[in-house]
Formats: sequence, C-alpha cells, structure tokens
Amino acid sequence: MDNISYVVVIFSALLVLFGSAQADLKLGFYAQTCPNAEQIVSDFIKKHIPNAPTLAAPLLRMHFHDCFVRGCDASVLINSTSNNQAEKAGVPNQTLRGFDFIDRLKSLLEAACPGVVSCADIIALAARDAVSVIGGPFWNVPTGRRDGTISNATEANNNIPAPTFNFTRLQTSFANKGLNLTDLVLLSGAHTIGISHCPSFTNRLYNFTGKGDQDPALDSEYATVLKKNKCKTQSDNTTIVEMDPGSFRTFDLDYYKLVLKRRGLFDTDSALTMNSITKAYVTKLVDGPLSEFYKEFALAMEKMGRVEVKTGLVGEIRKNCAVVNS
Repeated sequence: MDNISYVVVIFSALLVLFGSAQADLKLGFYAQTCPNAEQIVSDFIKKHIPNAPTLAAPLLRMHFHDCFVRGCDASVLINSTSNNQAEKAGVPNQTLRGFDFIDRLKSLLEAACPGVVSCADIIALAARDAVSVIGGPFWNVPTGRRDGTISNATEANNNIPAPTFNFTRLQTSFANKGLNLTDLVLLSGAHTIGISHCPSFTNRLYNFTGKGDQDPALDSEYATVLKKNKCKTQSDNTTIVEMDPGSFRTFDLDYYKLVLKRRGLFDTDSALTMNSITKAYVTKLVDGPLSEFYKEFALAMEKMGRVEVKTGLVGEIRKNCAVVNS
C-alpha cells in the first residue's frame, strides 16, 4: 500500500469513528443488544407506580433537571464525593425524589444485559412510562444516550430554571437548551401533577420586592388562602403545596386554567401570562381538547430528551448510576 492509499484508509477510519461518536438517538436502540430493555422498564413501572402514583411527577422532574445540566446524561444521579459537590447537592435538586427507583431499574437491566443500557436512557424511559401509567400522555423516547462523567452542584444552580425566574430569564434559560416559547409553555404544563414546598414561592406571599409586600400578579384571594392554610410563615420550609390543587394527580388542563386565573404558584407560572405569545398559547390549550395538549406535550418532551445528548463513543455506560466508572 502506498502512502496516499494509507492516508486515505486512516482518514476514512477516523470519519467512521467520528461519525459513530456523533450518532443520533433512535427508537429501539437496544433492539439487538438488550431486546427486552424497554419492556423491563415498562413492567417495573406498571407494577409499582399504581401503588405510588405521586412518584410520577418526581421522575418527570428528574428528567427535566437532568437534561438542563450538561444535557440528558444522568449526571443528576451521581453522588457527591469528598472533593466534589455533585448536582444532587445543588439547590434545585435537594428536593428531588426517585433515585432509589432508578437504581432498582438499573439493577434489573444490569442483570439482563450487563453494561449495555445507560442510566440516562433509564431516566428518560421511566419518566415517560410513569406519566403514561397515571393516565397522562405517552411520547416517543429514542434511545442511545450515554452517561456523563461530570456532575457539579454549581452547574445545577446555574442551569436549572429557578421558580423565581421572570419571563426574560425563563426564556433565556430555555433558549440556551434549544427550546422555544412553545416548548416553555408545554413543559411548564408538567406542573399539572406534583407538589412544591413553600420556599419556592413564599417570596410572592411575604416579600416580593424586599419590602414585605405581596406579588400583585398573584390572585389576592388565593394568596390569602396560602398564607392562612399552607405557608403560614416566610420561614416554613417543610409544608408541601399542590401545584394544581384539586387534581395534582391528574394530567389535565387545570394547571393552565389556574395560570390564567393568576393562581399559578411560581413566578415562572405567572411569567407565562406576561408575554403575549405564551399567554395566547396557554389560552389556546385551555380552549382546545385535552388530546391536543397531550400531542403537543409529547413532542416537547421528545425534543427536550434530545438536549445535548452524548452518543456513540462520548461518555460511558455507568455500571452504578450513582458512581462514575473507575
């Protein structure tokens, strides 16, 4: 082989290598390497979530928080060490639940197909299946994500949208991840299920501008109820509050109806009405059939699940979701 031919062969090999590292996600990624992977996840969810339906919201939230820091790479699952505060230690993640649930799924998948299914894919599949089991929408989850090896609490604090964000900061946060205003409205719709803790919104009740005042954008009657029955003091950090009171276990349009009535809990909920485009879209969803919301939410979730993913040769397949491979 002459030198030119040798160079061409090497260059071609590098292209193949680079191409595999840039490979996209695809439906049924594990069809050959672990054909029962998605069924194992689905069966486990169907067995346990009906007995613990309130876990669907935390699993969905975990997926969201994972994707907003270094992409959907399961960095949110990594434990802190003596010399590194991981994402779990970040303020937005201190109330996350469901880590044990993901670990149990990982154990089942490792028993079936050692070293094949990523923790990142497990989070994505578990979130989808859990929401579906409680009667919510079902969306496609292309797989093939790889697990990241870096997890940093500061990055979690800086990248996950805070419940106190105004519209501009919220829009910027989503845009940084390639998500638009439609995605913002739809993904906010996840607040139709689940609960929050008082510190996420008590600023709106007790000290909105630093002068001991109440947020004028929050319905005053609702604020009175919250102060009387839920967050009785600004220092309450344990009381839980339903984000969609009355139907917090049901994936419906009531959250958007509350937003239009100025009864969303968070600044970020209120922010959806501060922009003409997002407010018009919220109104459109409220006026339309539930099936339309489900269809659009499914598309937004699939899009979010592709944010900055690692595929091909990037990252690793963690053996233990809480620990980077040694």
